[in-house]
Amino acid sequence: MNTTFWKYLRHHGQPFIGLLLILILGTVLSPHATDGTIVFLSPGNLTDVLLQQSEIGIIALAMTFVIIGAGIDLSVGSVLALSACVSALFMMVWNPHGPLVVQVGLAIGAALAGGALIGALNGLVITRIHLQPFVMTLATMIGVRGFTKWLTGNVNVDLAFGANPSGRFAELFSSKPFAISLWIGLAIIAHLILTRTVYGRYLRAIGENERAAAYTGLPVAGVRLAAYVGCGALAALAGLIHAARSHQGNPNDGVGYELDAIAAVVIGGTALAGGRGSIIGTVTGTLVLGLLTNVLRLHMVDSNLELMIKAVIIIAAVWLQRRSTGVHGDL
Repeated sequence: MNTTFWKYLRHHGQPFIGLLLILILGTVLSPHATDGTIVFLSPGNLTDVLLQQSEIGIIALAMTFVIIGAGIDLSVGSVLALSACVSALFMMVWNPHGPLVVQVGLAIGAALAGGALIGALNGLVITRIHLQPFVMTLATMIGVRGFTKWLTGNVNVDLAFGANPSGRFAELFSSKPFAISLWIGLAIIAHLILTRTVYGRYLRAIGENERAAAYTGLPVAGVRLAAYVGCGALAALAGLIHAARSHQGNPNDGVGYELDAIAAVVIGGTALAGGRGSIIGTVTGTLVLGLLTNVLRLHMVDSNLELMIKAVIIIAAVWLQRRSTGVHGDL
C-alpha cells in the first residue's frame, strides 16, 4: 500500500506539491484585512478564484482528453467567443419572442451545437484526411474568429438586465454556485469516463501508440473524433459562462484561452505526447494557475511579470514530467 502510494506520488504528485507550495506561499505573503483575517484564505477570495478559473477549468477537462489521445485543439478560445456571441444574438437580436425557457433554451442549444459541430469538423479532418491536429485547429481558430466577427459586425452584443431572458440567463450562469458546481460535476464525470470506461482505455491506448491500437482493431477515428466533439462542446459551454459573467458576447474574447487550458493540462501532469494524464491532475493544474494569479494580483504584481512566472512554471512542469518518466534527450 505504502509502496503504491509513493510510486504514484513520484510519477503524478508534482501538481499536488505545486498546489501545496502555492497555498503556503499565498498564506504567508497574503495581506490582512482590517479585522486581522488572512485575505488569501478568506472564503470570498477562494470562491472568486474558483469562479474565475471555471471557464479555463471546463475547457481544460476536454483538452485533457484531446491531448491524451495525442492531439491538440487550438480553436477553443475562438469557439468560446462564438458561443458567447451566438447566445447573445439569440436572446437580443434573433429573439423568437416565446416563453423564457424557450428563448434561453434555444440560445444555449445553438451555442452548444455550434461548438460541437466545430469540434466534429476538427475531428473529421484530422482522422479522415489525416491533417495534423496543430495545423487543422490553428486554421479553425483563425476561421472561427473571423466568422464570429463577421456574424456580429465586429461589435459587442450586450445582454440586458432585469427579469427578461438575457438577464435571467446572465444571473444564473454567472453565479458562483452554478459555475463552480458545473465545473466540479463535469470534472467528476470526466474522471469516471477516463478511468472507468472502455472509451478511456481506448483513448490511452491510442495516445500511447496509434498504429498498434489500429492493428488491434480499436476504433481510432471514432475515439479521437469523440474527443474533439467534446472539446468543442465544452468550449462552447465555457463561452456561455463567459457571456453571462461579462454580460455580453464579444467576438474578440477568448484570445489565449487555448494556451491557458493547455498549460493547466501540462502542469497537471498530462503528457503532450499522449497516452498519459488524469482529470485530477488537470483540475490541480488549473487551481495552481488560478491561485498563483491571485497571489500575484493581491500584491499588485505587474501583469507582464505574471506571464513570465507562468512561463517558468510550465517549463518546470514539463521538465519534471520528463524526469519522472525517465525520458531524456534533446527537446
